Amino acid sequence: MQEPTIQQRFLDIALPTAATHGTVATLGPAGTSSEQAARHLLQRLHGEDCELGPKLFHSYEEASAAVIRGAAGLLLVANAYADVYEFYMSPALKLAGAFYFQTPQYGIATMPDRVVSGPIRIASHPAPVPLIEELLPEHLDAKEIVLTSSTSAAALATRSGQVDAALTTRPSAERYGLSFISRTRPIEMLWSVFRLAAALDDAATSTVAAEPAAAEPVAA
Repeated sequence: MQEPTIQQRFLDIALPTAATHGTVATLGPAGTSSEQAARHLLQRLHGEDCELGPKLFHSYEEASAAVIRGAAGLLLVANAYADVYEFYMSPALKLAGAFYFQTPQYGIATMPDRVVSGPIRIASHPAPVPLIEELLPEHLDAKEIVLTSSTSAAALATRSGQVDAALTTRPSAERYGLSFISRTRPIEMLWSVFRLAAALDDAATSTVAAEPAAAEPVAA
């Protein structure tokens, strides 16, 4: 039997059996790294043939609210998200686990029929902004970085002509008809999985209640 890789051993860290139920809420729209990671998580929890898709929201905060109101079972957040601490500190949520998942390829993309040169405006989600300097071709200069809610939103801003180019993922670029003008690379990412704190507490209470009471000691 082949020894599992470090990533495979790390993948299921702290993910309890209780976390295998319910849908996954995360950042959308379609094409984000979060969507890809959520689909990967669902397959790990429910099997490779799982056809259940994630519920996508405009922000991680909206996805969190869906879990809190019971509209989704799990919340998935990239650990690179600047405000991830909010979910760790929330009294309504508890960490259910964490796993490693490499993001899709990131690159700078624009419309195929659009010629870009000199200083340009680039749309990007805040988290991967440092990649712009690394990936931007030498003949171009980032005049302005326009922050968006997701990599998909960055691609949409480019498609609509609001900006010249986007730092986005390959799925988003393909979905919205963009072409990469830079080399691409993935991001090594840790993802946190949260679920409703009350659900975990209820599960723990049910487990305790189901255990038979210890027998009273017999007096000698």
